[in-house]
Amino acid sequence: MLTKLFFNPYYVKIYKNKFVVKNIIENNEVSLIAAQPFTTSRLLVGEFIEAEKLLTKALKLASKQKWFRPSPAVVIQAMEMAEGGLSGIELRAIRELAFGAGARKVIVWEGNILSNEEVIKKAKNT
Repeated sequence: MLTKLFFNPYYVKIYKNKFVVKNIIENNEVSLIAAQPFTTSRLLVGEFIEAEKLLTKALKLASKQKWFRPSPAVVIQAMEMAEGGLSGIELRAIRELAFGAGARKVIVWEGNILSNEEVIKKAKNT
């Protein structure tokens, strides 16, 4: 019972200077474009602090609950600048980005776009 109450999966897609965040349980999606760019010419997340601020805001806006928001399980995916796969440094930066924005659990996904059911499965199993 309590696990259902606190299970809160989000699917985060990272684009150049943009996050698209979907709260799977509430079926609410938010798209935010950075006022201060976080993408550099070589890295999708080149300015970590700016990206973390924007992702924190996006996670809050994606929840309809205003008073009690359990820390989400986040499945996060780089949608651009990932040709040939992400390096270990990029994987770690993306993981730390989600933790810094308030996630309690982070899964960095490399592959096809996921359905809601696949996000839930990954958030529960990993």
